[in-house]
Amino acid sequence: MFLEEFFRVYISHFTKDILQKKRYMKINCRNKIIVLLVLLVGQLSFSQKKNENIGTETVNVVKPYSPTISDAFKVKETPSLDDAGNQPKETIKYSILSVPVASTFTPSKGKAEGVEKSKKERLFNNYATLGVGNYGTLNAELFVTQDLGNNDYLAGMFRHHSSQGGIKDVNLNDEFYDTALNVGYGVINRDVSWGVDLGYQNQIYNWYGLPSDFGMTLPPATQEDLIRGINPNHSYNTISLGGNVEFSESIFNKIDARFTHFSDSFSSSENRFYLKPTFKVDVMDQAINTNIIVDHVSGSFDHNYTYNNVEPLKYSLTNFGVEPSFVIHENEWTLELGAGLFYALDSENSGNKFFVYPKVNASYKLVGDLMIFYTGVNGSLNQNSYADFVTQNPFLSPTLNMKPSSTQYNVFAGLKGKLANNINYNLTASYLNEKDKALFKSNDYTEDFSNQNYAFGNSFGVIYDDVRTLRFYGELKADFSQNVSFGINGTFNSYKTDGLEAWNLPSMKLSSNLDVNITKQWYAGLNVFYVGERKDMQTNLNVGALGNPITLKSYFDANAHLGYKYSERLTFFLKLNNIGNQAYERWLNYPVQGFQVLAGGNYKFDF
Repeated sequence: MFLEEFFRVYISHFTKDILQKKRYMKINCRNKIIVLLVLLVGQLSFSQKKNENIGTETVNVVKPYSPTISDAFKVKETPSLDDAGNQPKETIKYSILSVPVASTFTPSKGKAEGVEKSKKERLFNNYATLGVGNYGTLNAELFVTQDLGNNDYLAGMFRHHSSQGGIKDVNLNDEFYDTALNVGYGVINRDVSWGVDLGYQNQIYNWYGLPSDFGMTLPPATQEDLIRGINPNHSYNTISLGGNVEFSESIFNKIDARFTHFSDSFSSSENRFYLKPTFKVDVMDQAINTNIIVDHVSGSFDHNYTYNNVEPLKYSLTNFGVEPSFVIHENEWTLELGAGLFYALDSENSGNKFFVYPKVNASYKLVGDLMIFYTGVNGSLNQNSYADFVTQNPFLSPTLNMKPSSTQYNVFAGLKGKLANNINYNLTASYLNEKDKALFKSNDYTEDFSNQNYAFGNSFGVIYDDVRTLRFYGELKADFSQNVSFGINGTFNSYKTDGLEAWNLPSMKLSSNLDVNITKQWYAGLNVFYVGERKDMQTNLNVGALGNPITLKSYFDANAHLGYKYSERLTFFLKLNNIGNQAYERWLNYPVQGFQVLAGGNYKFDF
């Protein structure tokens, strides 16, 4: 009985398999009859043996049987045709009656349709810009470039921005000057391209931000004498020399190098050397990209703000870094795996440290280019310098303590993509853990005639603190047409520090811009931004009591511009800044200029 049941199962599966394969191959009539006869004979034979005793023999089934059917083949047989029923075709006779038709229609000659082509805008290699405005503002730029041969060029850039001051209720001079000159030479070849540049910049500022209650502890006459005796003027000078080399077919992709000498009018001096070669090694059809970083900064300050301004400060810091990364690209996702290895050398304080940072980034196309998810965790060692600090805040005292900052990790995740073909978006949430983050804080002061000109509550120092930041960022960009573009972005921050406050770090930043081409000649634009509250603290040591944190008010600023293209070479412009005429403070005790108007023109030319 076991064999009978086995063959029944076999025949059942055999029949099912034939029915399934019927979808993919055609079985002719003869083959169908043969298969049915085989099934019938097999069934009858099992029925005849149903009552027979097959003994006690044991059958071991090793594996289930997988029936197959051989490939179908074409039957090579010519069918015979029965022509007995064919009848001869009947002959059809017909005639056409010709009727003349009169017509007065005359087709016109073909005419090619003209295509209106817009005139291609000419591109110029050089330009000059000049603008003047209230507060004695002067803005000038000149850029020139000249091809020396088929592959090399020479370029130069001059910039000047100045104001004669005039901020309301300011007791000290508030004018400023910023002048820069850069020249460069470059060679572009198929295998290698390189360039060098030399630059000089001179900046003049004034520590005009005296506290609102300055001199209140002094008699009025003495107060006036003290203010008149303050010379807030100070200047910065920068000399830079840099170069880069790019290779098209080499293990080295690019090499960047730069040397900068920075100094001020108080005998402060700083030298910085930066070298970053980048090379690529192919491994198993993939590439390992590696950045080598050498960042050295050294300098000195003649005075120390903390110790009665008599002890000089010196620093010599060198960061050595290696950042290898391995990138995998697939159809819908990209993965970067890497790390950052840094060694920080402090020659003045004999404090050397080793750092390891993650470098992991991933992205996945959830809905093509419409929605892309990205995430990662990164970290790095950041070299701080006097020159970089001045770029952020030109009202620093030349008495700074210098050391690098470490971003232990920055964990982030977000979505980006398109809402439409012309509308892009980006949403990001991140958490940063930073060690020794540089924060600007107002210096404490005394009302003493022997003080340095920056020691009257009108300068800032640098405080290092461990800061953890929870950040949300959103951005939306839209090009409604070739003539209208719009953008808006916002950053929201929540800080936790080991110290008292995250000094002068805003809790919120919003910005938006709108650009419109009104006609072929006229264009306009609008830019608005909002900066949230910040915290600072300052103490008058003559009073004795320690100060409390001060909340700087949030501020809103709106700027607009209007332009007229008189010709392809000449354009006139009008710029309006701080339209609301608000006397807000970017830094404590430093109100900005009110409503500003700048008018000028731009001229493009070739040699």
